Amino acid sequence: MPKTIRELADELNVSKQTIQYHYQRLPTKNQQKNSQGKNMISLTAERIIRDKVTKHLVANGQQTGSKKATKNSKENNELIVTLRREIEDLKSQRDKQLATKDQQISSKDHQLDHLTKLIDQQQKLQIATVAENHQLKEHVRKLSGLLESSSSAQQQQSNDKDDTLSNSDNASQSKGKKNIVNTDKKQKKTRKNKAQLNWWHFW
Repeated sequence: MPKTIRELADELNVSKQTIQYHYQRLPTKNQQKNSQGKNMISLTAERIIRDKVTKHLVANGQQTGSKKATKNSKENNELIVTLRREIEDLKSQRDKQLATKDQQISSKDHQLDHLTKLIDQQQKLQIATVAENHQLKEHVRKLSGLLESSSSAQQQQSNDKDDTLSNSDNASQSKGKKNIVNTDKKQKKTRKNKAQLNWWHFW
């Protein structure tokens, strides 16, 4: 849990200015503020500052004796436990994120499989439709051929019938003409005979 500069100064038994001095020289990523804008020291920043303060005190000979060494060892152990807990929390978060990503990837794979099946079905349907269209065209072509053959046969029959009727008409006309000619001849002969009779009558 983050601490204030005063809290850490009290723990290390140093002035607030000493902690402030080391805090200001931390990397920006290790400096944080609370909602009120007050400087707060994270566990990582605390470890860095604690190490620097300890080295400074040892260098100046201000921290000696087994009591202070024991206190530092205990604090270090606590810090190690805290850091390990933070690491475990980060691992847990990472695992959750990875599990979520795996689930998303699995869902995407399922969607891709579904789309692939739909595309495959569409292609098969399209091939079947093309084949069916080809068969229908072939059937229509055959029917057209049959209709043309039937139409030609009917036309031929009609022509033959017309020829038969025409010949019959011609024969009838020819017979009629002969009858007319014969009738004309008979009439002329009758007139001639009458004329002859009339002529002999005067004798």
